[in-house]
Amino acid sequence: MGGPVAFAMTASAVEQVARVLLAARRDRRAADAAPWADVLASPAQAYEVQALVAQGMAPEAGFPRYWKAGGPSRETLLTHAALPAKGVWTSPADARAWPFNLRLIEAEIALRLGADVTAAQAARMKHEAAASLIDAMAVSIEVVDSRWLQGPAAPPLLKLADLQSHGALVVGDWRPYSALDWGRQACSVRIGAQAAAEFRGAHALGDPAWVLPAWLRHATRAGETVPRGTVVTTGTWCGMLPASQGDLVVARFEGVGEAAVRL
Repeated sequence: MGGPVAFAMTASAVEQVARVLLAARRDRRAADAAPWADVLASPAQAYEVQALVAQGMAPEAGFPRYWKAGGPSRETLLTHAALPAKGVWTSPADARAWPFNLRLIEAEIALRLGADVTAAQAARMKHEAAASLIDAMAVSIEVVDSRWLQGPAAPPLLKLADLQSHGALVVGDWRPYSALDWGRQACSVRIGAQAAAEFRGAHALGDPAWVLPAWLRHATRAGETVPRGTVVTTGTWCGMLPASQGDLVVARFEGVGEAAVRL
């Protein structure tokens, strides 16, 4: 794939990056991020790339059913991505035929909306009110992947453009939502033959529901309504743990449930 100069006369920066990402997905081969490091100027442009990549993949009818949202702290700008439904599976899942460049594991809590949310509602939403919209939660495993050779070291806007380095999502059984003592919440992740890694109160935002107002404002920014049943996975409790092809990955959250995937 040509670099920025090759596209300069015919495509915008957003279109250039979208073409590179679509080619990487089509060819199942990661692209070098270095020539594109400074092409995108803002998160808004990265989200435009996300939309073009979604259009260039198998288009899905209707509002996206699955999303990811999160960030490293409450003080930072949270980021979001709509996830291709083709790569979302119910636990236990078998992903051995799925084309990954990387296999990094994030253990998360997924939340499901129990009511439609309009753009007007999202614009004025506070965290306390947002939690009342959730009807269920489940353990989820996000397999982090990248269409960039640099993987997690790629420039932040290029990672955001690449669906925030999303590879696949596995969702466990749903249970009624309740605000648990998240600061003490226990989580374990077992990868292959390794001993389970244990975590407690490790969510960067202190509460997985913290993402809801920012995510809903993002998802409704063009005036859409987010429909009941839409799912958002809310950020890692374990960092990013390396896994290999063939590994069985099991994530457990005390009092919530578990999810499993064979890579």
